[in-house]
This record gives sequence, structure tokens and C-alpha cells, in this order.
Amino acid sequence: MLLEIKNLAVEVAGKQVLKNVNLSIAEGETHVLLGPNGAGKSTLFLTILGFPQYKVVNGSITFKGKDITNLSTTERVQLGMGVSFQTPPTIRGVSVRDLIKIESHQDVKEPLNPRMEKLAKKLKFSDEFLDRDVNFGFSGGEVKRSEILQLLAQMPDFTMFDEPDSGVDIENVELIASEIGTLLDKELKHDQRKRSGLLITHLGYILNFVNADKAHVLMNGEIACSGNPQEIIDDIRENGFNGCVECARCSS
Repeated sequence: MLLEIKNLAVEVAGKQVLKNVNLSIAEGETHVLLGPNGAGKSTLFLTILGFPQYKVVNGSITFKGKDITNLSTTERVQLGMGVSFQTPPTIRGVSVRDLIKIESHQDVKEPLNPRMEKLAKKLKFSDEFLDRDVNFGFSGGEVKRSEILQLLAQMPDFTMFDEPDSGVDIENVELIASEIGTLLDKELKHDQRKRSGLLITHLGYILNFVNADKAHVLMNGEIACSGNPQEIIDDIRENGFNGCVECARCSS
């Protein structure tokens, strides 16, 4: 397994948010985490990243065979984790161009390398845009595309995407989904894929454009069910998230 979460319980500001969460993602797999607002999706996402205010009170997180439960966010990123935030911060004084150079291990004084220039154009970013401060005055679509461009500079082994389809029009969703596919080795045959990912979403719209191997539903801080993504999405659309709770009770 590339990422393995065992019996994870997490507290935030003294309140338990996650309880007994178990989740395993193998090399080359794409999983999707679904759930209503307030279910704990963002808490799990930020706990995997190692944000210090998310306190692990039980269980463990293993990445590439290494226990990372107590590692810093920086150390996890250095091991090969990447992330696309739903609402990333504005970084004044740092241009998109310079951030991409840093993330692709370039000297900021050098011209942007041809690969990143090509990707920037593919994501519809002009030279003028690349010289803007990161996320300052960006539209929703620009924020999402900028996050994807930064990930393409990094090419992490494991990437988490927090609500990649939120607040984005259909044209941008299709463009973003295409590059998510690149980040997850979707152009390769299944047994040749090395990069893995976790798509975190409320409604699962992104799954119309990115194929997932397995879906999980998080309810009230616990995994209520796991299985075939399309079957779970269809059930949620028909019965809502409460249908997943009933299903979990019947199978327990």
C-alpha cells in the first residue's frame, strides 16, 4: 500500500471529529472520498497532510511503508505528497511563475522551463497571469487551474484534491480533470500506473471526468461504506447519504 490509515481517531480543539477510520490506497490507484458537509472530509484531508491543530489521538498513518503519524507537513511533502486545496491562501509578493520554478526545482532567476511553459499555455495561463501574485484576485477557475499547474511542477507520488469541482464551470472542470488524469497516470495501463490520488468531493461531479478505482463515504467521522464508485454515486443520488448509513448497518 502506498497510503495506509489504521484505526485513526482525530481531535480538533478538544473535540473528536474522526473515529476509527481505516483507509488503504495502493500504488497506481485513485480513490474518492464522498460525504455531506461536516462529515469530517476536510479533517481527514488535513490530518493526512500533518496540520498540527489536527491531533491524532489513536491509530496511525503510513506512507510508502513509513509511519508518518508524527511527521511535519514539510516532511510529508518531501516524501512525495501533493495537495490541491479548495480555498488556498493568497501569497502576496510571490508570482505564480516564481512559485512554479521553486516547485520544479528551478532557480527563480532562470526562464521558466519549456515543459512548464507548455503546461501553462495548456491551462490557459498567459505570461501576464504568470506574473501575478499567487491567488490574488483570482477567479474560482483560475485558482483551481493554478493549483493543478503547481502540482504538475511537483509531480507527487500521491495527490489529494479537495473539492476540485467546487465553484468551477463545466469548461474549467473538463480542463482540470484532464490534467488530474496526467497527475494520476491515467494515460497508462492500470498495471503500469505508479501515482495515486484521493479525490475529496461533496457531490462527486468530478467523477464524470476522472475514473476512480474505489469510493468511500464518510459520515459523522466514520467510513460508512466503501465500494464501486459509480454504484455508490448512483445510490447517493437516489437515496441521499443516509442510504449509505442504512447499508452500513445492514452489513455490520
